[in-house]
Amino acid sequence: MRKIDGLECILLVDDDHATNFINSIIIKKAQLDVHVQVVTNGQEALEYLTSTGKFAGQTNRVQPGIVFLDINMPAMNGWEFLEEYNKLSDEQKAQIVIAMLTTSLNPDDERKANSINDIKGFLSKPLTIEKLEQVIGRFFVKEEVLED
Repeated sequence: MRKIDGLECILLVDDDHATNFINSIIIKKAQLDVHVQVVTNGQEALEYLTSTGKFAGQTNRVQPGIVFLDINMPAMNGWEFLEEYNKLSDEQKAQIVIAMLTTSLNPDDERKANSINDIKGFLSKPLTIEKLEQVIGRFFVKEEVLED
C-alpha cells in the first residue's frame, strides 16, 4: 500500500452505482492507502465536505484530497455543486483537487470546466489507474510505501 501526503480520502461523486463500484476497485488496484467515500449527487458531496445533513455529527470524517465529480446527476449536478462549493470557506475547501470525470463529449462542457479555477482536470470515464496516477503525480508529491 502507498501513502500519499495530503491524500487521506478520495470522494467519488456520481449517481451511477456501477461507476462508483468500478472507480473504487481502480483506486484499490492502485494500492493507495486512502478512504474512498461515495456520494450520489452534488448535495451529498456538499454535506460530506461541510459535515451537515446525513454526515452531521460524524467525528471520523476524512477531508478528501481528490474529488472525482460527474456532471449529470439528479438533485444537484456537477455544475450546481461547483457554484455552491465556491461559497465554502477556504478551510472547508482546504487543498481539495476537483477533477471532472464524465462521459460528456460536449466540447462546451470541457471549455466551461477549464474556465473554473476550482476544477483541476477534465477526464473522460472510465477512471483508470493511469488517469488516477496522473492526477496524483500532478498535485501530490511525497509518497511512502507501507508494509502490508
